[in-house]
Formats: sequence, structure tokens, C-alpha cells
Amino acid sequence: MVLSSTLLQRLRSPLVIGSVTIQSRVLQAPLSGVTDRAFRQLVRRYAPVSMLYTEMVQATGVCHAQQLEKIMDIGEREQPISIQLFDCRPDFMAAAASKAVAEGAKTIDINMGCPVNKITKKGGGSSLLRQPEIAEAIVRTVAEAVPVPVTVKTRLGWDDDHINAVEFAHRMEAAGAQMLTLHGRTRSQGYHGPARWDWIARVKASLSIPVIANGDIVSVESAVRCLQETGADGVMCSRGTLGYPFLVGEIDGFLKTGIVPLEPTSVERLRCAREHLGLLWQYKGQKGIHQARKHMAWYVKGFEGAAPLRQQLCQIDAVEAGYDLLDKAIAALEDATDSDRL
Repeated sequence: MVLSSTLLQRLRSPLVIGSVTIQSRVLQAPLSGVTDRAFRQLVRRYAPVSMLYTEMVQATGVCHAQQLEKIMDIGEREQPISIQLFDCRPDFMAAAASKAVAEGAKTIDINMGCPVNKITKKGGGSSLLRQPEIAEAIVRTVAEAVPVPVTVKTRLGWDDDHINAVEFAHRMEAAGAQMLTLHGRTRSQGYHGPARWDWIARVKASLSIPVIANGDIVSVESAVRCLQETGADGVMCSRGTLGYPFLVGEIDGFLKTGIVPLEPTSVERLRCAREHLGLLWQYKGQKGIHQARKHMAWYVKGFEGAAPLRQQLCQIDAVEAGYDLLDKAIAALEDATDSDRL
């Protein structure tokens, strides 16, 4: 994996987002139902200076306090952190953004890329790609309302017949966006098919604000290829971090040192899963145990006996049951490793 000296020099310098300077070019994406405080705590351990994001929050919920806890639950060591909002009403977005800044957000990220029907039907997410005037008004209104940089996360377009990424990105920059993250798929693609990094390269070449590449960033190698092909100012990791909170730190470490990190062993991944389970229990109680099931399924793979263990972990109702299953699996893997050494 080789990057040109010019590109490497740029990627080793801080990422400047308006008035905010971040000491890493690798960002953890906001993921609904995933990037809560427990998950962010693990990512932060391996990526101490990367930008983290809260889960996506609807502005209406923040204004009416139903979802205020999602942005208030920020730990002391989580900075730098951004809060991502979605809605189609500029005034609600501005009010919610002001509350988010009061809770410690370093930037306000506006979601204009979520493809999920329940979001687009409300006029949020990627539906704004078909309403660029409203998208522009949202960015301008929020940028005028808060003292921190406003950023946008979006997609290539609604579908293959309506790819408007370059034009849309220009409008966001003109409205006051200080950074744009571009997912290299259309809304109709969802998460299927390869991300089209060539479009990210076109957008990067046409803007003066930082452009962050998103889509198919699942390893150090894929991040390097993406940066080479797009010339982007950084990468945002999303689904590649499911059950793998090491990824952001691995990529950041390679960009800064040129050293390819060793992948965590199955035992190390299971120990991380155990800690994640405990954090979810600590922060959320029984609700956290139920949420932990999907995380356990993401962690448990790649070793003999993973499938039955995964099935058992997806049915746990108590933290002790999860600990017991994981402790036995860890012990079995360690015994097998010791036997191989004899």
C-alpha cells in the first residue's frame, strides 16, 4: 500500500473544518442504533483524536425533548464529537442545532443521504437530493444559527438517472457548509453494489471545502485505495466498524506511521465484545442487553464454533449469560492456541 508523497503529506496534516481543527483524517460515521456512547467509547480507545458522531437524530425530537438524551449523553473523553441531525424544516433544524452545540457538539452534521423510507417520507435524508432549494435553505439557516461549522453528509443522487452530486455539493458549499461527506452510492442503491468513488473524485475536484469519502471503507487497504482514487481529504468508516471498533484507529495509524497494523485475534475481538456488552448493560440496563444481541452477531465470526455461539448470543436476556458464553469461547480459543504451540 503506497500513497504518493504529496498525498501522504496532506493526509498527515490536520483536517481543518472551518474554525475546527481535527488531528485525524479518518472519521467514524453516525450509525442509527449503533454509535451510542458505549460504541463510541470503544472506537475512541483505538482512535483517540478522530471525529466521532452521535446517532442521527430528528430535529423535531430534539426540539420537543423526546430525543434530547441522545445528544446529551456525551462522555467527557469523547471530544471531538459531532451531532448529526435530519429534518426538512430549516427553523427546526436551527433550533435543534443550537441545543446540540450547547451539549458540546464541535460541528453540526446534516444528514442528506439516509435512504431509509421512514426518513425520506418525512422529507429528510436523501429526499433532499430532489429538493436542493430546501437543502440549501437548511444549511444556510443552521449556519447562521450556530457558532460551529456546519457539515453535510449526502449521496450521489436519487438514482442513476438523477445523479446530481456535483451541482448539489456546490449548492451546499455556497449555503455555508464547511465540509461535505459523500457516500458513493445513490439512494436507490441503498447499500448494494460497489461505491462509485469516481464520482467522489469529481466532487472533490470541484469544491474548495474538504470532501470526505464514504462507502466501502472496510479495511486499511480499501481506505488507501479510496484516497488514491478520489484525492479526498479523508475517509469516513461506517458499516466496516460493525463488530470492529478497531477500524478507524487502524486506518488513522497507518496514515500517520505507514505501518500496517496487525488485525486483532479472535480472542481480542471476543474480549472487546464482552466489554461492549458490559457497557451497554451499564448505560442502558435491560434495553442495552437486547441491543447487544446484534452487536454480538457482528463480533462473533471467523473461528471454529462461531455460528452456534452467535446464535446463542442473539438470544441472551441477561448480562451474566452473555459473559458466560463469551468467557467459555475465549477459554476454548486460548486452549486451542496453546495446543498449537506445543
